[in-house]
Amino acid sequence: MSLTDPDRLFPYDGALRGLARAIYSGIKDLPILSPHGHCDPRWFAENDRFPNPAELFVIPDHYVFRMLVSQGVPMEALGIARQDGSSVPQDPRKVWQLFADHFHLFRGTPSGLWLNHAFEHVFGFLEPLTPENADSYYDHIDDTLGMEQFRPRALFDRFKIECLATTEGALDDLRWHKQIIASDWAGRVITTYRPDAVVDPEFKGFAANLDAFGALTGEDIGSWAGYLNAHRTRRAYFRDHGATATDHGHPTAQTLDLPQDEAAALYAKVQSGDFTSAEAEAFRGQMLTEMARMSVEDGMVMQIHAGARRNHNASVYADFGRDMGFDIPQRTDFVSALKPMLDAVGMEPDLTILLFTLDETTYGRELAPLAGAYPALKLGPAWWFFDSPEGIKRYRQITTETCGFYNTAGFNDDTRAFCSIPARHDVSRRVDAAFLAELVATGRLTEEEAFDLARALTVDLVKSAYKL
Repeated sequence: MSLTDPDRLFPYDGALRGLARAIYSGIKDLPILSPHGHCDPRWFAENDRFPNPAELFVIPDHYVFRMLVSQGVPMEALGIARQDGSSVPQDPRKVWQLFADHFHLFRGTPSGLWLNHAFEHVFGFLEPLTPENADSYYDHIDDTLGMEQFRPRALFDRFKIECLATTEGALDDLRWHKQIIASDWAGRVITTYRPDAVVDPEFKGFAANLDAFGALTGEDIGSWAGYLNAHRTRRAYFRDHGATATDHGHPTAQTLDLPQDEAAALYAKVQSGDFTSAEAEAFRGQMLTEMARMSVEDGMVMQIHAGARRNHNASVYADFGRDMGFDIPQRTDFVSALKPMLDAVGMEPDLTILLFTLDETTYGRELAPLAGAYPALKLGPAWWFFDSPEGIKRYRQITTETCGFYNTAGFNDDTRAFCSIPARHDVSRRVDAAFLAELVATGRLTEEEAFDLARALTVDLVKSAYKL
């Protein structure tokens, strides 16, 4: 028995399936490039064993615990502590049993594919997880995690990860990246500059964050010029620790290009704490354009993750904090919203701005046409709710005819769940192989072009887009 069908996600038609299988066989063992994600660099700095199965598979994975919460499972029961520390962490074995009791919820979902891939190909299970075998599953995984070959660095090498990017805020001291760089391990783990906490006036603690930003950089953040220089200082610091990209998680794609005296006045307003929601949005928009200009200066790739209504549940946000599975897609305008920034830098041939969205309807109408025209723009891969077999397939169908393959950036896994990385990349490779096989079968590609494109989508476009 096997948990994973060797022909999963390939076309049902026999001839088409055979071609997809052949294309996939040429890319399945290529190294993994993970240029955007949220794994903890501390894992690789200290190389300690992962604590237990619950903390490996359940607690850090938003896809997993949000599904359980949607069925009425309390977050506390999953070992997720409240911000005020009032809740007692649960016994990880009980968390695991709760997970097993509800594992049927993942049938037909990408999480089900990813989890079963990890259970079989990382830990050797051939029988599905059930409430009855939860203890034996737990014991086997827990015992295995104690082995040297299952420590973070060994798994990194086993997964054939060539490069893994983590994401750190502007105030992070990058201590774990320093420790990785100073070690004798050859694995490449790089950071990414995420300045949201000192760019978004509505970010919790924004005023205190600005003070810390000034103290950290030695710049006068009381002035607009000093504030911008503080960003330049931190960007340089991140580059010194391997960063090739920045990341911007904005609720919309709004950009502005105000005259500098107006931008300075807007900055003074948000710094004072006396601002409206419209002024906060305007400042975020101005800062996207300023960050794009800085990317022209220093060569860093710019990622814009727009279209998420983050922390949608107010009580979960208040009790458990940010990023607890309640980011929800919302309608997003790109054509009008990006125009000020694109008027400023869109024709820069050496600038790369990667656009991500949770508003899937905009791919064909807005994003693909924009990326198919502006030299500075490329499409980030299907993201969050759409990094799924059908989501990736629709992404290719909607965008390829308008902007081609070479205005896209391959795939990234965007995960906190380490063992899901090879599973997620495997899904992407299978879906791309199936899509390319269909283009060959309908006379739109030759087989030679399909095999060449398969490698490009897996490795080459990622390296090029992220300057790896």
